[in-house]
Amino acid sequence: MESYNYTPMPEAPVTDTLNYLALGDSYTIGESVPTQESFPYQLAGLIPGHKINTPTIIAKTGWTTDQLISAIDNSDIQNNTYDIVTLLIGVNDQYQNASQENYRIKFMQVLNTAIKFAKGDKTRVFVLSIPDYGVTPFANGKEAIIGPEIDQFNNINRKASADAGVHYIDITPISKQAADNLTLIANDGLHPSAIMYHYWVEQLKPALLNRLNKK
Repeated sequence: MESYNYTPMPEAPVTDTLNYLALGDSYTIGESVPTQESFPYQLAGLIPGHKINTPTIIAKTGWTTDQLISAIDNSDIQNNTYDIVTLLIGVNDQYQNASQENYRIKFMQVLNTAIKFAKGDKTRVFVLSIPDYGVTPFANGKEAIIGPEIDQFNNINRKASADAGVHYIDITPISKQAADNLTLIANDGLHPSAIMYHYWVEQLKPALLNRLNKK
């Protein structure tokens, strides 16, 4: 698959310089695509009128919500705050058959941590839903099992996000399009391609711009 080159937005007068924290797993680091094509980096380059510094990323392939929490606790960002925080976590909880109750508890914990990093401003936190990897070649035709389980985990993070008052970006329908469009999948047959990440950014961008442009 050819490398995807996104086109940055035309330059606009910069009104502020922002710090961005991205929390998650392989979907946040952009497993199997170049770092610059991951969704945090694409997002940082596609917000007109705002300069976003190089994203701070706390994420690793295979991390569950528990492991993300542990990594944050052991990181050097404890006293930092950020203008934008994204959170996408949970696929490995589903994949490793973690209980949904544990996910509910731990997701709420990491979401509260994300809000703390966002200076306590819930409107600066953006949760992305878990993609449905059941449609990928990696899943080997198990979409009928994987899809409903992903939906159940997403019901948990959606409700927690609504209760907390943060933004919720449902990118799962985009991920399902990979069933009929293999350009949305990276060469590993599992993770999103840069094209899919671009679609995620396009869905996230209006909510982010609306928040940033408020006085």
